[in-house]
Amino acid sequence: MKNLFLSLFLATGAALSVQAQTFDFKIDHFALVVEDSDVSADFYANILKLEETPHPDKKPGFRWFIVSGNSQIHLIEKDFAPFEKNKSMHLCLSTQDLDGMIAHLEKNKVPYWDWPGKENAVTLRSDGVRQIYIQDPDKYWIEINTAKH
Repeated sequence: MKNLFLSLFLATGAALSVQAQTFDFKIDHFALVVEDSDVSADFYANILKLEETPHPDKKPGFRWFIVSGNSQIHLIEKDFAPFEKNKSMHLCLSTQDLDGMIAHLEKNKVPYWDWPGKENAVTLRSDGVRQIYIQDPDKYWIEINTAKH
């Protein structure tokens, strides 16, 4: 009886596949605590050229920017314990016009670095993607690269 049950289980088990659940996540937003939301908003609007979108409650100290589609960056002005802003912890934005972005940064006297830390240099990754790193007014690191999505 035990072998019959096992045989039936194995025979039907092959037909019944277990579907792995996926949640189909999309990035909604990335929130950054900033010292002065107006100063940071100026950087995200004028240097990164992101479009600002209103905070639903219109609270002071909150500035929201659209990155792509429905993905956003939220700047939140709050007291915050300082910490070392390590380049390995960064926001990454992708563009196919990295040279145009670099020209815009240079025109606005915004320094950029390659991954090892050489100023005004571009890293060429082994997969062919070019990348630079900049810092916003609160010294958060931002990678800008040419990855295609």
